[in-house]
Amino acid sequence: MVKLMATYTVRPAKETPGGYRCLSDSDQVRALTHAPTIYFYPPVNVSLESATEILRHSLSEALVIFYPLAGRLHWIGGGRLELDCNAVGALLIAVESEAKIDDFGDFRPTQEIRALIPSVDYNKPIHELPLLLVQVTKFSCGGMSLGLGISHTIADGLSALHFISEWAKIARGEQPNSPPFLDRSVLLAPEHLSAPAFDHPEYSTQPLLIGKQDNMEERKRETATLMLKLSKDQVEKLKDKANKDRSASNNKRPYTRYEAVAGHIWRTACKARQHERQQPTTLSIIVDARNRMEPPLPPRYFGNATFRVTAESTSGELVSKPLGYASGKARQAIEKATHEYLQSSLVYVKCQEDVTQFRNFHTVGCAKGAFYGNPNLEITSWARLPIYGADFGWGQEIYMGPGAIGYDGKVFVFPGQGLEGSFLVALRLQVRHIDSFQKFFYEDI
Repeated sequence: MVKLMATYTVRPAKETPGGYRCLSDSDQVRALTHAPTIYFYPPVNVSLESATEILRHSLSEALVIFYPLAGRLHWIGGGRLELDCNAVGALLIAVESEAKIDDFGDFRPTQEIRALIPSVDYNKPIHELPLLLVQVTKFSCGGMSLGLGISHTIADGLSALHFISEWAKIARGEQPNSPPFLDRSVLLAPEHLSAPAFDHPEYSTQPLLIGKQDNMEERKRETATLMLKLSKDQVEKLKDKANKDRSASNNKRPYTRYEAVAGHIWRTACKARQHERQQPTTLSIIVDARNRMEPPLPPRYFGNATFRVTAESTSGELVSKPLGYASGKARQAIEKATHEYLQSSLVYVKCQEDVTQFRNFHTVGCAKGAFYGNPNLEITSWARLPIYGADFGWGQEIYMGPGAIGYDGKVFVFPGQGLEGSFLVALRLQVRHIDSFQKFFYEDI
């Protein structure tokens, strides 16, 4: 039983810069949906009313600094958008629930978790949709959750976490001291480049299952989410296993923990999906460009500074060869993301008449936009992001993670709370593959 207690439109506390702002070429290929994240807090002696007031007033202050989040998006043609800094505001809702935190188990992104984050009606005109939505929920056990939806078009993970960190400082009565860099023109394609210098398979249609003409059947299959834990020892074992196969003459640095885990997930998916040996498969990896650009992007750049790169192989090769092969393919993809390659990626987007086809919609069963499911995967790492520490005055969270996973083959890897060196792996797979995936995932460590 859930009871809506209050709904607020929260506007910036002071006048903020207005007018229309261009979005970067990187922003233009993002999903039109909101990235859902969830924070859980242990029982605290704070009433829902009090918590809501703290959040409302501090959010109003935070939106003065991060004023793009109080604006709205508008279509400008060719599937492209611009930002109207009109200070219309963010949505904040307060909810009381009879549930207990324990009811959510391992916090894998279920429908019950999704219900703790405000939902959005994407059939409405885009200029009516808030770019930031917040829901605070008080549970019968005394614990709380904070569910956020932040527009994918406006902010990537690091930018969203920067905003949350500064907002939490204000809520605690501290001074925010890390202003964002808001000029997105630094990620517009360079004027002097008229054509991409590289091929960009990340923008191409991903491989189909052998014998299929399209991915519609795979898009429609029933899916479910899974949350898997890797202890520090298991992560180190995978790293050792990946590096065991590197030749002694190879002077390159050892595979990282993340490259080992990414390779392991890719191999496991190929096994669980029972692909034919010659089945082409891709692993799309999201990389952060902030320090890959030359010069690096300004500190605290606020926007989308992540890019997709693609590793390609066949299922037969991935499964029959040692883990180091899959990790090597992941590394090759990551190392492709040089300054020149990323600039070329921006130019590729700029040259498109219409960018609609490149957006995916992060909604289960959606038939529109790009698809990264069977026989492929897409992996986002939060392993190096400061995902913990969102203390709004009632202490540290006991969990933070994705509030939903939109489609088959989408994977998040992030650090376990309080367990240094451990990873949590949250993913969505077709129901028919889940048991096998879980079995092979642990058997092959």
